Amino acid sequence: MKVIIVGGVAGGASTAARLRRMDEHAEIIMFERGPYVSFANCGLPYHIGGSIPEREKLIVTTPQTLRETLNIDARPNHEVISIDRAAKTVTVHDLKTDQTFTESYDKLVLAPGASPVVPPLPGLDLPGVFVLHNIPEMDAILAWIKEHNPRRAVVVGGGFIGLEVAENLVERGMQVSVVEMLPQVMAPFDFEMAQMIHQHLKLHHVDLHLGDGLKGVRVDADHLSVDLGSGAALPAGLVILAIGVRPENALAKAAALELGPKGHIVTNPHMQTSDPDIYAVGDAVQTTHFQTNEATSLALAGPASRQGRAAANHMAGKKSRFSGVVGTAAVKVFDLTAASTGLNSRQLEAAKLPYYSVTVHTNNHVSYYPGAAPVCLKLLYGPEGQIYGAQAIGSSGVEKRIDVLATAIRGHLTVYDLEELELSYAPPYGAPRDPVNNAGFAAANQLRGEMPLKYWSEVKNLNPEEWFLLDVRTPEELALGEIPGAVNIPLQVLRQHLGELPRGKKILVNCQSGQRSYFATRLLQQHGFEAYNLSGGFKTYAAAIENFCQSDECEKKAMSAVVSPQASESKSSQPNQGGKEYQLDACGLQCPGPVLQLYNQVKQMQEGDVVTVKATDFGFASDVGAWARSTGNTLLSLETKEGQIVARVQKGLEQAANPTSSAGSSQAREKKDLTMIVFSGDLDKALAAFIIANGFASMGQKATLFFTFWGLNILRKDVAPQVDKNVIEKMFGMMMPQGANKLSLSQMSMMGMGTRMIKEIMKEKNVASLPELIATAQKNGVRLLACQMSMDLMGIHKEELLDGVEVAGVATMAESATESNTHFFI
Repeated sequence: MKVIIVGGVAGGASTAARLRRMDEHAEIIMFERGPYVSFANCGLPYHIGGSIPEREKLIVTTPQTLRETLNIDARPNHEVISIDRAAKTVTVHDLKTDQTFTESYDKLVLAPGASPVVPPLPGLDLPGVFVLHNIPEMDAILAWIKEHNPRRAVVVGGGFIGLEVAENLVERGMQVSVVEMLPQVMAPFDFEMAQMIHQHLKLHHVDLHLGDGLKGVRVDADHLSVDLGSGAALPAGLVILAIGVRPENALAKAAALELGPKGHIVTNPHMQTSDPDIYAVGDAVQTTHFQTNEATSLALAGPASRQGRAAANHMAGKKSRFSGVVGTAAVKVFDLTAASTGLNSRQLEAAKLPYYSVTVHTNNHVSYYPGAAPVCLKLLYGPEGQIYGAQAIGSSGVEKRIDVLATAIRGHLTVYDLEELELSYAPPYGAPRDPVNNAGFAAANQLRGEMPLKYWSEVKNLNPEEWFLLDVRTPEELALGEIPGAVNIPLQVLRQHLGELPRGKKILVNCQSGQRSYFATRLLQQHGFEAYNLSGGFKTYAAAIENFCQSDECEKKAMSAVVSPQASESKSSQPNQGGKEYQLDACGLQCPGPVLQLYNQVKQMQEGDVVTVKATDFGFASDVGAWARSTGNTLLSLETKEGQIVARVQKGLEQAANPTSSAGSSQAREKKDLTMIVFSGDLDKALAAFIIANGFASMGQKATLFFTFWGLNILRKDVAPQVDKNVIEKMFGMMMPQGANKLSLSQMSMMGMGTRMIKEIMKEKNVASLPELIATAQKNGVRLLACQMSMDLMGIHKEELLDGVEVAGVATMAESATESNTHFFI
């Protein structure tokens, strides 16, 4: 059997290699138009940026290697220019000798790939305008950079190649603009997920021009000018077109092979074309989608390689089929990984498939092990629990979760199966409940009716006559932003405030990530309320509604320089005359941990002093700006270094030198001081009291806690000092818990077992213990008052209370309550 393969790279080379393993006696000739029979085109952007320093590493194999190891006759610089199906021959043009010859075949494999889209617009043939599809094109870009040293670059297209090129040009020190006709980058992702990518691109000073199309390129003085449909003109020293690709179908079309509606070569599951002796693989072919069984195409190396394997097996007489594509892919965007598999919302709507989705925010591994970082995972599924697709974004462990879900789709698993998956766990790698498990739990809860959901896109259209918005976060988190009209009742005190909720309305509950609001939703449902959880919480909502330079703003931004990382560092190196510099490490902490640490540090600083804070929670990148604006401080700079968020914050002087905050946001949030009466001595209620108090204190607001009756036990020292007491006082002392460590839960204490369990869970989840919360409150200036009357009745002496606790009467508490405007009773 003589087999001719047209094209190398992933599809053609895989076909040749597999066929040799199946048939030692076949004659295999591979013609490749370019100078390299197989190269890593996915690695081209990373050689431009320097991550892959050696060019030779991009060459996967050579003709000599193929000949010596597999006895394959691979001929680069040979272009097949026509096919004679009746004679079963191809005409080949030797590009080096300029000679033409014919070659016969028994089987023919077409692996011509795809070519970059270059629309018929003016100026796209100017020097300095490039596409990136192969090694010679990469070489041309590098030669231009070396000769002209451009400071600005424009990348047209926000897909995989566009973002990879943009990142690597930034790594070379250029100011980069990305132009994308769609309102988002990365079309495989749903909008709110893409918004997280937008946030990260903005953090790296990439100028986004979304919802804006390319009009043309022209020469303007000593540089290129990229004209957009909005009227914006972007100056550039380098332009890269990454608009997309189209199938190389000239050979197939001339040979009258069947083509699909978008020009792809139609194939069957064996990868045969309409001519059974001609196969086709790779980016040029039309295949089927594994889930919908509809015709589709996918220009990725993985499917191309598997298609080549299926074609080779079939030619060798094996029963082999290519079962279609799911569409699993990942992309590196600076410090983040974005990965997806299966169908997204737009595809499901186009296919008219009913679906639901859940979004969960969980860490890549347990929080107590260093380096814990959030993963945002969105799962799309059908009414019967069938898994349709998934998208995930984070700095670590993202592709692992998407690979699991891609496998689940192939195996026809459901969300109920995800609940039961037993995935590997050790502290550096995961958690007892993996993010995939958590997504399965959330989806199954929704399908069972245990967690009715609403989504970020529905919030603005909710009728206030029918809906009540409830925010169950702690007060300190409100500085990060709020849903307009939402009422804040922290989860820790929600049970005590059920009477304040309207019985005649539906209640939409939100927290920061969706977990606490789930707890609140279940609580409210069991108290007779119609409650819904906001999927993905405030994190998803806030990301989704952020505005990232639509076309009207782009025109304004095009006239001003983009702040580069180097410029940002330079500006913040001298933040204020004589100000001191501080360093703060908040790595591994979850929101609002970094913000609370920052508050404590800033409180100890003088006006004009600067603190550099590092965090691994990439949500801190948006949180720190909101916190600074709300508290009257100044965010001087914000960037990433080695996978960490690095923010420089100056105490006070807000807006004096803040390049990252928006105009009109200079007024700090109105202070809402707190007075709280703590009557209970139960552990859970004590925790709620001090979490709320610390939240107020972190925002620079006064907090006064007045402890009476059983609440006094919270303030007792663990080891009782020697004091004179009568018999009744001694009996009271023996019957009551001695200090914060001895308190038990108000419910489910189970003779102390429940209390021990909740303490272990708090430790695992990196939640501070009650003694630690008390110490933090005192450090933050929270005023702790002990009721004199209750002390007298219960036989508690001042010497038994923690240092720093004031003994006071009701009048002192009333004075504090008069001066504050937030009151709680626990």
